[in-house]
Amino acid sequence: QVQLVESGGGLAQPGGSLRLSCVGSGFNFPSWAMSWARQAPGKELEWVSGIYTDGSGTFYAKSVKGRFTISRDNTKNTLYLQMNDLKPEDTALYYCATIKSSFSDYDHLGRGTQVTVSS
Repeated sequence: QVQLVESGGGLAQPGGSLRLSCVGSGFNFPSWAMSWARQAPGKELEWVSGIYTDGSGTFYAKSVKGRFTISRDNTKNTLYLQMNDLKPEDTALYYCATIKSSFSDYDHLGRGTQVTVSS
């Protein structure tokens, strides 16, 4: 079955950086466009970023554009999210996801990795 396992979250100071990873298994990873999404306490799931199957296209929510970079290594079945210049409002549980018809139309989600930005 499809499995997505995120890692790399933790505590960061404002202005700091973190790199999230997501390893996929149980499906043909290179054939799937992927997304990162996040959910802050008391808020709905928010799409963060998406990437085409071969990495040729990357897309970002306005709130993270210029600070976050999505990438993938299809030889390792791994999706990444490099997060720079972190802000307290980036605090959330971050999920990677396979998608269906659009980057915010999630098919499978992982269990998430917690990112907390605080001084």
